[in-house]
Amino acid sequence: MEFIEIFVLFFFLSQIDMICVGKTYMFRVSNVGLSASFNFRIQGHKLKLVEVEGSHVIQNMYDSLDVHVGQSVTVLVTLDQSVKDYYIIASTKFLTPVLTAVAVLHYTNSRTGVSGPTPAGPTDEAAWSMDQARSFRWNLTSNAARPNPQGSFHYGNIKKSRTIILANSAAIINGKQRFAVNQISYNNTDTPLKLADYFNITGVFTLDSIKSAPPGGPYTIATSVIGTSLHEFVEIVFQNNEEIIQSWHLDGYDFWVVGFGMGQWTQVSRNGYNLVDAPTRHTTQVYPKSWTAILVSLDNQGMWNLRSANWGGQYLGQQLYLRVYNPTKSLSNEYNIPTNALLCGRAVGRKHP
Repeated sequence: MEFIEIFVLFFFLSQIDMICVGKTYMFRVSNVGLSASFNFRIQGHKLKLVEVEGSHVIQNMYDSLDVHVGQSVTVLVTLDQSVKDYYIIASTKFLTPVLTAVAVLHYTNSRTGVSGPTPAGPTDEAAWSMDQARSFRWNLTSNAARPNPQGSFHYGNIKKSRTIILANSAAIINGKQRFAVNQISYNNTDTPLKLADYFNITGVFTLDSIKSAPPGGPYTIATSVIGTSLHEFVEIVFQNNEEIIQSWHLDGYDFWVVGFGMGQWTQVSRNGYNLVDAPTRHTTQVYPKSWTAILVSLDNQGMWNLRSANWGGQYLGQQLYLRVYNPTKSLSNEYNIPTNALLCGRAVGRKHP
């Protein structure tokens, strides 16, 4: 088996040369774009999904795969077709007009080029993609020891300490286009939040400056920080009330993607959660007019950015920070900032505690 990595930014190498019929190749496909999901497929070939962002999954076969902004998948492709050339296609989803990038899969000794129209992707949008996402299941028999459902760390049986519901939206604030989470459009400060937290600098941010559920009311611009405690087990619901698809990324963590659904999330939505073998990821999609639920064990102390992977929204305010904190200082929880670290903003001249 040979390995090929493809970073898809809606362009490809013009041709990928294979070795011979019967061999299996591993493709790692990454969406490194700024805003658009895409569907990936190879003409006449099945894709065996084996991994998503570090999680080994049940090895189901697919004709094509949706890959959303910031996500990566690994597939195995066996060259078991007639010796000729085949299209490799990535076409945008949830976007009008559809943009398509094409490459050629070239069998060794092929004397027949690609022909005909490029194979079309799935015609349905959210429902088809959501069903496919639900089919990604963690392979509970692979790999060595890790936090997993086989052992004592069974995520489906852990009591949730709190629920955070984050609704993204767009608004005109002070005459300018902004994007927001729970009515707060994020504003960068003159001092990095981690430095402000480490040196206990006041006036940079305020804990719980963003509500844990959509509050309604007017939009404001603020430095959004939610205070949490180390080792909390948190349910986060991303509520997307807009017509565009979203991707959300949490720095410093993987999380279990346990549920997708259309419309508004309610407590009844938990009845459809996968609490047995949901894969862990670091980026999850949230479909238009839909919700996505994740579970995350906050076992990594620090100040962690939770942001839209759609860079236009992120730049204009669709992000916030989780402050994962333990008042008992311990190097087993978090190392000190290096003494030679460059300090900026209000942290300039501060002495290490």
